[in-house]
Amino acid sequence: MMDDIQDHFSSLLKEQGIEVSAAQLEQFESYYRILVEWNQKMNLTGITERDQVYTKHFYDSLSLAFHLDVKSISTLADIGSGAGFPGIPLKIAFPHIKLTIVDSLNKRIQFLKHVSEQLGLQQVELIHGRAEEVARKLPYRDGFDLVTARAVARMTLLNEFCLPFTRVGGQFAAMKGSDPAEEIKEASRSLKELRGKLKKVHSFTLPVEESARHIVIIDKTAATPAKYPRKPGMAVKSPLL
Repeated sequence: MMDDIQDHFSSLLKEQGIEVSAAQLEQFESYYRILVEWNQKMNLTGITERDQVYTKHFYDSLSLAFHLDVKSISTLADIGSGAGFPGIPLKIAFPHIKLTIVDSLNKRIQFLKHVSEQLGLQQVELIHGRAEEVARKLPYRDGFDLVTARAVARMTLLNEFCLPFTRVGGQFAAMKGSDPAEEIKEASRSLKELRGKLKKVHSFTLPVEESARHIVIIDKTAATPAKYPRKPGMAVKSPLL
């Protein structure tokens, strides 16, 4: 039986054209329970109130699908996914997606393995490593239809972390809280260098709590030049400004 929180969650999704079944709602609920349980022994999220997790993590992750045709995407890479956002909620709602998550902290990868097993998720690849190193390997380099990062770093750095994973003709979507206009301006050189082109910025507010959200959509126009991404730490030390 659905309770009020799940009922509200599923009707908000329905308004955006996304239908979730009872089985999918059960997966979201299990995800929530595992998140809270593991959060006691490792820092995964500062948000643990159930209604807040549904809005600020699950709904927020799925907001990507309000602005992109996720049904037509077959491969998704989530870079620096942390506790699995937005990758795992997208995988629950769109099970056809082949999901790859890259995170530099092994403890988080172990958590995500546990989540995937408990939820019975198929075709999820979890990689413990630095984005800059993983992006140099086949089949990851220039390999994904869609690449995402949620609240990871400024656009200048994100372009270097994420565009090398994006296939030519694919897209990179950066999920942001505050208005990214300044960051986008600052990132014009890194976009050019990494063969990205700004397509659109979608702005909206989260329901109930009305906080601002922005999704920056970038088209990948050509293959990643051989010198990128640079060695781990380089993008942070000397960003492409």
